Amino acid sequence: MQFQPYPFQRLQALLDPLVPNEDFAPMALTIGEPQFETPHFIKEALCEHVDLFNKYPKTAGESKLREAQRDYLARRFDLHIDDAQLIPTFGTREVLFNFPQFLLHDKPDPVMAFPNPFYQIYEGAAIASRAKIHYMHLHESNGFLPEIDEAMLSECDLVILNSPNNPTASVMDLEELKRWVRLALKYDFVLLNDECYIDLYLKAPIPSILNASIAVGNTIFHNVIAINSLSKRSSAPGLRSGFIAGDAEILKGYLTYRTYVGCASPLPLQHAAAVAWRDDAHVEVFRDNYRRNFEVAASILGTSIPNASFYIWLPVGDEVAFTKRAYSEYNLKLLPGSFLGREGAGKGFVRLALVYEEAQTREALERVAALLETSKEG
Repeated sequence: MQFQPYPFQRLQALLDPLVPNEDFAPMALTIGEPQFETPHFIKEALCEHVDLFNKYPKTAGESKLREAQRDYLARRFDLHIDDAQLIPTFGTREVLFNFPQFLLHDKPDPVMAFPNPFYQIYEGAAIASRAKIHYMHLHESNGFLPEIDEAMLSECDLVILNSPNNPTASVMDLEELKRWVRLALKYDFVLLNDECYIDLYLKAPIPSILNASIAVGNTIFHNVIAINSLSKRSSAPGLRSGFIAGDAEILKGYLTYRTYVGCASPLPLQHAAAVAWRDDAHVEVFRDNYRRNFEVAASILGTSIPNASFYIWLPVGDEVAFTKRAYSEYNLKLLPGSFLGREGAGKGFVRLALVYEEAQTREALERVAALLETSKEG
């Protein structure tokens, strides 16, 4: 298997020959890793259950965690799903990589489609699955939403959506999600929405693909899958707690597959995750933090506040040259948009991850603004 270098490897190679300006403290807006402290009540739950490290966890997850995740879906989305319609996972990265391999294994010529630019695990999963890739290009002209090409979709076995989107921060409304569910039923492909940013809404709550499935009458979620995790929601990426939910028939086989993969979460982590999934107050605190960061960005850069996520998809012209200058002149690491895309997608943009406290965010964005100003002058 030949995988492409990860975006952060490419960034390191780009910046290694450069000398950063030491008049500035080093800062990075590159990785989508929340820098806020994981809430104390989650850490307490972990400590209270450390004695369970001497037990093997179940592949299907402990009932306490499964119930907490199902209760979360009921509270947040008014989704009342059966136990067979959900599997706890070790975050979402592992499931995004191995679920396509499970699903596509018996397909003689598998075909996947996903947005472009994208989270690179999608491409890695396609390569590992021997799948032909169709890119659904995201442009400013289409609102950074994947365009529908029915001839292309008729070939697909698996289509991955990502709303709210990384890196563009675009969001599909319920009507758009319903269109995609209807297409999945019409052309008999599995539709998976990566929803790990769905609780970082900055305006109104955002619907799940499972809500859209019910809205079009597909109440058993045939061909429809959602994944989610605590990483962004609870500022707890190291807890590695996620789930996959939807079509019970697909999940039945996938659960057997996972028994062989051996990626069950340790019991102390499951107990900590359960209390996190059951609490919503701490999530509102994080949303307020991100909302303030975007307000700072609006005042400094003139950018608009997106509907969700903690990303700014900033047009800068030559994104590679801009990234090099940000590092050499301001000791600031940014991520070129072209490192997240193929076939020219992402060109002209950098991704900014507003994952720090307000004061740090302000300092970093002031450097970006200074660089933008000198770029205009040049």
